[in-house]
Amino acid sequence: MKALICGAGIAGLSLAGRLGHHGWDVVLVEQAPGPRHHGYMIDFSGPGFEALAAMGLLSQLRAAASPVDTFRYIDHEGRTTVSLDYGLFTKALDGQIVSVMRPALEQMLRESLGPRTRVRYGTTIEQITPESAVLSDGDVVDADVIVGADGIHSRIRSLTFGDEARFLHELGMHTGAFIFDDHDVLDEVAGQFVLTETIDRQLGLYGLGNGRVAAFTVHRTGSADYDDARDELRAEFSGMGPLVDAALERCPPAEEIYFDRVAQVLMPQWTHGRVGLIGDAACAVSLVAGQGASLGVAGAFVLAELLSTAGSIPEILTEYERRWRPIADSIQKSARERVVEVFLPRRRSTLLLRRWGFRAMHVPGLRRLLTGSLFPKGSHSVTELVSAAAEH
Repeated sequence: MKALICGAGIAGLSLAGRLGHHGWDVVLVEQAPGPRHHGYMIDFSGPGFEALAAMGLLSQLRAAASPVDTFRYIDHEGRTTVSLDYGLFTKALDGQIVSVMRPALEQMLRESLGPRTRVRYGTTIEQITPESAVLSDGDVVDADVIVGADGIHSRIRSLTFGDEARFLHELGMHTGAFIFDDHDVLDEVAGQFVLTETIDRQLGLYGLGNGRVAAFTVHRTGSADYDDARDELRAEFSGMGPLVDAALERCPPAEEIYFDRVAQVLMPQWTHGRVGLIGDAACAVSLVAGQGASLGVAGAFVLAELLSTAGSIPEILTEYERRWRPIADSIQKSARERVVEVFLPRRRSTLLLRRWGFRAMHVPGLRRLLTGSLFPKGSHSVTELVSAAAEH
């Protein structure tokens, strides 16, 4: 059996690795010229953690993780308003959480690919026909299944289901991520995850070592129209304290910044014939939900396990969606209706409630309850979903 996967991000690499494990031949195409080096820190837990354990990759995940000892918020003058031992989260989740940079997670998944997977960078799918797919370099690839794992702006989704404007639900925010060199800032944030405690915008910092610091940003969009990502970040975040100003001063040119809208993907269906979507291409939950990478890995694992069984490819894709959609839908709904206001408060009252909520993490009786609301595991395990779907 042969699979053609578009998108060498977290979901696509996870699917390629698992299908290769099951003896499939996989062609993985990626439009970018090479592996991406930009991205933000992920608190990786939940269903993806369970999936990587089932795939035998937990030791590799922990090796790729970044050490974080402290989680803290700072105000506009750089003063700490909340400080937590990161071990509180780890303990409450029974050790099933790590902090990992997105590029490091992708590198780990790339290194786990077997010899049956061929990765082709600088290439995408131009056309899908009933029997094959035509690549951007003119090659024609025959495949039993074609999977779009190419993110929120998925080309496979556009080719199969139509213009992305039909499916993107904007949350009214922009997000960015970049890496810069500053030994003084690194000294301030080493071993920590530092976030600004501010209305309508947030900037986070974490040290990478060797003088390098990673930054991520999210802010509600205003009426101003910027042509350059760096100009927008400096306009939106300047004056928010010495650490933020230092990060903005060393912010690289726009082409070296990851920058995009914050949105969800809401679709009536994810599959059509032998074409299916996974990860953000199918059901982006958004940065706000904080579960995108985990869901990408877990959804890919579920699909790979189903494809490893005998049966009609269209029927297997339909069954994958039937099993996986309720989980994605639930997290999307929670992010829109509840999490977004806590993640990026519009009002000072919400900010203060969040502050006291984090301080309550020091109370043992509340710790597991509060952590469960921040890092939901879902009502079904990934292995249960695979078993139930396979028996269907």
